Amino acid sequence: MSKIKKSILATLAYFDLFDYPLTIDELRLYLSIRCTGGSFEYELKCLIIDRRIFNFDRFYTLKNDYYLVERRLKGNTKADEMIATAKRVGNLLIRFPYVKGIAISGSLSKNFADDKSDIDFFIITQSNKLWIARTIMHCFKKLTFLVNKEDYFCMNYYIDEQALQIREKNIYTAIEVTTLIPLHGDTTFEQFYMANAWYRDFLPNKLMRLTTAKAVKKSFLTRLIEKFFNNKLGEAIDNRLMKITTSRWLKKTQAQKLNAKGLVMSMDADKHYAKPDPKNFQQKLINRYQTRITEIISYSEKAMVH
Repeated sequence: MSKIKKSILATLAYFDLFDYPLTIDELRLYLSIRCTGGSFEYELKCLIIDRRIFNFDRFYTLKNDYYLVERRLKGNTKADEMIATAKRVGNLLIRFPYVKGIAISGSLSKNFADDKSDIDFFIITQSNKLWIARTIMHCFKKLTFLVNKEDYFCMNYYIDEQALQIREKNIYTAIEVTTLIPLHGDTTFEQFYMANAWYRDFLPNKLMRLTTAKAVKKSFLTRLIEKFFNNKLGEAIDNRLMKITTSRWLKKTQAQKLNAKGLVMSMDADKHYAKPDPKNFQQKLINRYQTRITEIISYSEKAMVH
């Protein structure tokens, strides 16, 4: 089997884990190898003829199920509505002290949402002020429970300017990085993308969304707060907040408390980042992906022999 065919099958295998069929342009963008348009389209047609993949309207999938197309179209429409809301929320979050960049992440950044979807944000803070910023923002989030809007403020991934490069480098993180929708922090995200150029090892055809981020403009009050804590006192407070928060999360993990998605609540964190523990979801997903690829390639090669 050719490398292009294997790459097409592997790409569809990843997105089929989320029941998300791709257009031909999306499929080309997420391929793991570079190839010419002619050779790509030829191999794609061969896979359709051999019924290794299925084409419904303008979408491609490994599953012979038109419902997936209907589900995607409905999810895209829902996402358009939620992205508009996310932009308004982002306009608020960027005003908080020490926040240097805000981007939409999660399923919404892939232009999909359903009735259970949250609005997830990826946040970059000033160096050594992540825990002050995070604490203030999460105190504010507590207030959103009073008006039942907590799903609009899922601020679950923080890094600061000293930790711009994502530590885990795999197909999952490459797709997460390249599908972010930056809202604020144009220069910050330019630096972020430069620090994560490794994504090209997994997605050589994908480009970043630099043009969507606005320049950050802080109010007088925010600048005053930032100036007040830009000293040894601020450093001490930031360190203390980190210790308090990580200790609380460790207790949740040890007690095997589950989040809304049924996963054990856990955090991977240090001075310069705070994020969900990759072992809880990321590694399980990658294992499923690798198993699926092996099954598909093995089945296809056997079918070609016979």
